Amino acid sequence: MTDPYPDGINTDIGSLRNTTQFVIPEKKAQTAEPGYAIYPAFKIEDTIHHDFNGLSEWIIDQHQNIIIDGYSGVYWDVFVRQLHEHLVQKGKTVNWISIDTALKNSLVIDQLIEKNLQQDDPVFGKRYEGELKDFFDTEKLSLIQPVSQELTIVYGCGAALAPVDAKIIYIDVPKNEIQFRSRANHLYNLGAITTTDPKLQYKRFYFVDWPVLNKHKQQLLAHIDVIVDEQRITEISWMSGTALRTALTKMSRHAFRARPWFEPGVWGGQWIKENIAGLNQAVVNYAWSFELIAPENGIILENEGRLLEVSFDMLLFHNGNAILGKAAKRFGYHFPIRFDFLDTMDGDKLSLQCHPAVAYTKEHFGEDFTQDETYYILDHKEQAKVYLGFQENINQEEFKHVLQESFNQHIPVAVEDYVQTFDSKKHELFLIPNGTVHSSGKDNLVLEISATPYIFTFKMYDWLRPDLNGKPRPLNIDRAFANLNFERKGDVVKDTLIAKQSIIQQGNDWQVVNLITHPDHFYAIHRFEFDTIVEGHTKGQCHILSLVEGELILVRTGEMEQEIHYAETFIIPADAVQYQIINKSKGRAKVLTAFVKDECC
Repeated sequence: MTDPYPDGINTDIGSLRNTTQFVIPEKKAQTAEPGYAIYPAFKIEDTIHHDFNGLSEWIIDQHQNIIIDGYSGVYWDVFVRQLHEHLVQKGKTVNWISIDTALKNSLVIDQLIEKNLQQDDPVFGKRYEGELKDFFDTEKLSLIQPVSQELTIVYGCGAALAPVDAKIIYIDVPKNEIQFRSRANHLYNLGAITTTDPKLQYKRFYFVDWPVLNKHKQQLLAHIDVIVDEQRITEISWMSGTALRTALTKMSRHAFRARPWFEPGVWGGQWIKENIAGLNQAVVNYAWSFELIAPENGIILENEGRLLEVSFDMLLFHNGNAILGKAAKRFGYHFPIRFDFLDTMDGDKLSLQCHPAVAYTKEHFGEDFTQDETYYILDHKEQAKVYLGFQENINQEEFKHVLQESFNQHIPVAVEDYVQTFDSKKHELFLIPNGTVHSSGKDNLVLEISATPYIFTFKMYDWLRPDLNGKPRPLNIDRAFANLNFERKGDVVKDTLIAKQSIIQQGNDWQVVNLITHPDHFYAIHRFEFDTIVEGHTKGQCHILSLVEGELILVRTGEMEQEIHYAETFIIPADAVQYQIINKSKGRAKVLTAFVKDECC
């Protein structure tokens, strides 16, 4: 067969991703700037390759057929064309078969997932509980057969479903890159034949495509022969599947960081932009730093400066018990806790919002747990505030009427007539269990510590502003009022939703402070405060930590050490058992840690 994509598409990276964010470099910078690292990497001993030529040689050396499976968002036409050219140059005749030829009709697929997409809601749907094979025609799959005397390569999302005895190459793409590509209007949802609005495409990704592709990836992980990181599109990174699994095993016993990613937003501020080196400065702001939102973060592996990123969930698929310890029984492959920054420094207020109750989340969205949050104030300016809980005299019907009138008539709402505000204080923790009305005011840098679900925010009021694209931001007033807890008002808020802090352990130059979370929170939050060194013990739980005061610490797990700078988030797997944190700052260091409560496992 000749070129499988004779027409192709424009391979200029700028046209294939719509974002101001830089693509990850092929190699780690030799002279990295001190401070927060935007491409944190875990060093491994096995070789990482960086070329299609080497991958084509590996394929030829196998002397058998090949499956190339992968995640949504892969630019299959670009990838296949490049690989095909290298194989042809080496004298190979290739029989390319796209697994898409075995997909069910797009109309049949639309009917299959209709209830999950809830077309009357622009944001929310319900998680699809089936598997990837549901999208394929069994008879068509059975007809996929190799051509004798030729190298047959079956490729596409779900290619491993084909009944072909073959080596397996798996292509991964980070979820941030998938969204950047979606905004460039080149991607298709699983089984779709047309592109769509990026927000609607994301909704289908989240509730349909990603759940089934995650299950498929988990089933394949032990059998992958080569893993490919395709995010640079024309410059791949790859390594053997055995080396990947060895790296995941090593990571499950040592401290590591997930790769953060950053996004502007209508309320975004300037702290991230001014304090984190290496980010594109040609943006209006950075609203979020996704420090650890496991479903959308990656982990970067490094060998001799070469980088390769895979999805964070591969750690859980490989050995979730080693990562989560006791919590694995409850959460399975779902990492339970997230850390992210909300930056409103010289920015604007977040929307007035709340999050759904557990039962509501399960019934309407198919999620097993809900978005119980906290706000930890990492930094702020004078007069900065947090909106939290209702005023004592709140009238539910009046409040809803005012919000609806505001939406319909574009009338400002005097929010503080209904919702309490509290002055921001550095190192204070505000508790936001589900059903609590809340918002961050302007001029805060909030470290948001939360249960992992991350899109289930019901906005009630958004200060009458459009999104960065000039379009109205959708509100969810009815959903909010189905979940709001109107008993969280008056003095109850101050007494129960601002964490009490107490010392629970101490030594000569260190102490451990307990920031008492709400009974609805399944996680606890402690803070190490120390001058020289402090020791932590996982006690069978995964710890998620952030340096919240100080410039630099060393984290030691076994024989490995990891440098952590101010505001960086890192993970200590349950199987690390114990760890030491060594202060390299000029003054006292403070490290925040969150973990699942034993009684919640």
